[in-house]
Amino acid sequence: MSVNPSLALQKAIIETLRADASLTAMLGGPRVYDRPPRRMNAPCVNIGAAEIHHWNTFTARGHEHRLTLHVWTRHGGRKSAYEIIARLDELLDDADLALQDHHLVNLRAIFWTAMRADDGLFQGIMRLRATTHPLN
Repeated sequence: MSVNPSLALQKAIIETLRADASLTAMLGGPRVYDRPPRRMNAPCVNIGAAEIHHWNTFTARGHEHRLTLHVWTRHGGRKSAYEIIARLDELLDDADLALQDHHLVNLRAIFWTAMRADDGLFQGIMRLRATTHPLN
């Protein structure tokens, strides 16, 4: 049985982000999570909502993914959130990620914003669109 395409994509994204020295320095460590820890230490990045739709053709199976990344900052506010999002964009937009049991056809950043959140935090939001198809 092959790995779920959304989980394969999320794993590749997290591994790519955690492996980048510049992003790690901006976050103060490899603070990229599928789910943030109970006591979130900002700045950090976490995977948010993921929508998956069939993207089948007459000759191949596939999936379209809409994935949301959340950036959380405290010091530096909106500017810091945008700087982190800019690095995410450099790393992920049109990236050629290796996925387990699937091929990444494309990955594009389609939206980003930053806003004030609760408790002095700023939240950045980045949305990605990807298409994948199984390797078999």
